[in-house]
Amino acid sequence: MQAFPHHYTVEASGPGTGDVELRADGLPTLRSASPIPFDGPGDRWSPETLLVAAVGDCLILTFRAVARASGFAWTSLECDVTGTLDRIERTTRFVGFDVRARLQVPRGTDPDRARQVLEKAERSCLISNSLSGAIHLIPTIEVAAEPVSELTTVD
Repeated sequence: MQAFPHHYTVEASGPGTGDVELRADGLPTLRSASPIPFDGPGDRWSPETLLVAAVGDCLILTFRAVARASGFAWTSLECDVTGTLDRIERTTRFVGFDVRARLQVPRGTDPDRARQVLEKAERSCLISNSLSGAIHLIPTIEVAAEPVSELTTVD
């Protein structure tokens, strides 16, 4: 990892109506538009959906690093994130994020340890730590089932 501080530069440009183009060196161009609640078309990423996606993306990437550093074996992690946008004291902002995380682990894994590693990743996520809205982690730990042995009958 490089020394801090890190700097990330994105160029955004757009005409009076239509899409906004988002560009960064070495990355594909993204087109964004307002979401449906703000009279947008609803068929493109928006600043709102990009922010909510960043919460889930960061949690998975942070979990990978925490699990690797902890020597913790896992199979997969899926996150469904819902961000709640509200108007508080005449300011529109995200007030909370519900993160439903489904962590699959190999059989024999202690579910409590799995939950601890997942919670540590959530506490360490730089995107979550940069937001004022509360993050609510709703974890589900799925331990792989024991293999089913086939029954053999003798005639």
